[in-house]
Amino acid sequence: MTEKKIVVVLGATGAQGGGLVRAIQNDPNGGFTARALTRDINSGRARELAELGAEVVAADVDDEESLKRAFEGAYGAYCVTFFWAHFSPEKERAEAKAMAWAAKRAGLRHVIWSTLEDTRRWVPLSDDRMPTLMDQYKVPHFDAKGEANQFFTDLGLPVTFLLTSFYWDNFIYFGMGPKRGPDGQFAITLPMGDKKLPGIAAEDIGRCAYGIFKRGSEWIGKTVGVAGEHLTGVQIAAALGKALGRDVRYNTVPPAVYRGFDFPGAEDLGNMFQFKRDFEEYFCGARDVVVARSLNPGLQTFERWLAQNKNRIPLE
Repeated sequence: MTEKKIVVVLGATGAQGGGLVRAIQNDPNGGFTARALTRDINSGRARELAELGAEVVAADVDDEESLKRAFEGAYGAYCVTFFWAHFSPEKERAEAKAMAWAAKRAGLRHVIWSTLEDTRRWVPLSDDRMPTLMDQYKVPHFDAKGEANQFFTDLGLPVTFLLTSFYWDNFIYFGMGPKRGPDGQFAITLPMGDKKLPGIAAEDIGRCAYGIFKRGSEWIGKTVGVAGEHLTGVQIAAALGKALGRDVRYNTVPPAVYRGFDFPGAEDLGNMFQFKRDFEEYFCGARDVVVARSLNPGLQTFERWLAQNKNRIPLE
């Protein structure tokens, strides 16, 4: 029997990493097995991955030696960071650098880096269409990931850059679901105007990543963007309303208004949505639904995702 190729999965108990671990372990004949990295191997999510047959290993991206040990003997790695845990672009870059070095030392044959655009290529810091944040970023949680791409290329790693899309799961978490206004009417609020927003089920990002690993060297040295659908705010609201059995309107606001909302990261997200709105043709074009479905034949549409998750969406 051929020995299975080990894929190290960072963020294994999170949305993207968890999706990849489940995709690997649910395909017993796929030739791969997952090594799930987590700070807490006794957490409920870690135990669930172990029950699927994944090798669950304690590791911390801030601990170079633990990463080095975790990468030993592996074929590939899925590298992802979670900006919203600390709101620090510098920390995110340091984490990406540590992952890249661990992959280099281990001699991995395929690395997928879950990244996003450095928006300063389109909107320089001198461009006042949107405010500069933290003195050196336009969209901190995008820019830091895009800037970190160089850690993987400079080391000559066999890397695939995976561009992700807006998680539909955000309608469950982070307070982005329909809100009831003073008139009793439910609405979602986004500063997207009439432009389309590429979206995807978080689980499907991991499944697409698995599809990339299964293709071998085909995607090494390339960038691939994935989305489940490209939808306008009106279309998103209509789909939510149909699934939830009530009228949901789309409330579009200027990015400046969104940046002023009272929640952590509002400025960052306001700039992010403005970038997606103002550069819709590029942003949607970089996230090809057809390519995503070729990597993940079970790719969900928004309607299908809602059918499975509508009862998890809080109505406030």
